[in-house]
Amino acid sequence: MKKILVVEDDPNINQLLLLHLQDLDYQVEVCDNGRRGFEKARSEELDLLVLDVMLPDMDGISICQKLRALEVFTPILMLTAKSEEIDKIMGLESGADDYLTKPFKIREFLARVKAILRRQELMRLASSKEKSTLRFGQLEIDLEKRKVLFGNKRIELTPKEFDLLYLMAKNPGRSYSRGELLELIWGYDFSGYEHTVNAHINRLRAKIEADANNPSYILTTWGVGYRFNDEL
Repeated sequence: MKKILVVEDDPNINQLLLLHLQDLDYQVEVCDNGRRGFEKARSEELDLLVLDVMLPDMDGISICQKLRALEVFTPILMLTAKSEEIDKIMGLESGADDYLTKPFKIREFLARVKAILRRQELMRLASSKEKSTLRFGQLEIDLEKRKVLFGNKRIELTPKEFDLLYLMAKNPGRSYSRGELLELIWGYDFSGYEHTVNAHINRLRAKIEADANNPSYILTTWGVGYRFNDEL
């Protein structure tokens, strides 16, 4: 049974999500406080964290960032009453897997939940079959430990930065459009938010490239998108 934690301070939304998720036979726990939600998400084995942005004691963005810094890779679906584009981008770039703006239809919420859980299951199956460690010169990517080394130095990546890097590195030379990367990595069509990919690529280059302006690993395919160098 999949275990889901809902951290939301609106009791009506809490109960609505609880009832509908339980109807799908998920094990669900609700919490109305940001700090308590963070402690639960940090200490418990979860399949999904549903996280409101505006919470008492600790906001959702901070919770997301702190969990990723602690290498807690539980998938996160963020909820917010804010609809501005910058809020959506901030949520995704803080390490969230998906983002839903209130008010939302319960069918859309459940579809997002199912998509995230399905993608996680597919990733687990794929990781058991794929080569667990990729090496390109000084760059080493360990899928099982979700760890990246450059030389003997560990490179700290967010979950989405790691997923982007691993996807391209296991298929060197293949060019991906920004739309493809959004769909493959986030598991949902964030139409109009291709610049989120640009921001992640720029941060990846800053972390793994000797010269981010003249990259050796992640290359630009002009007019298409990005590819991992297949001539290393």
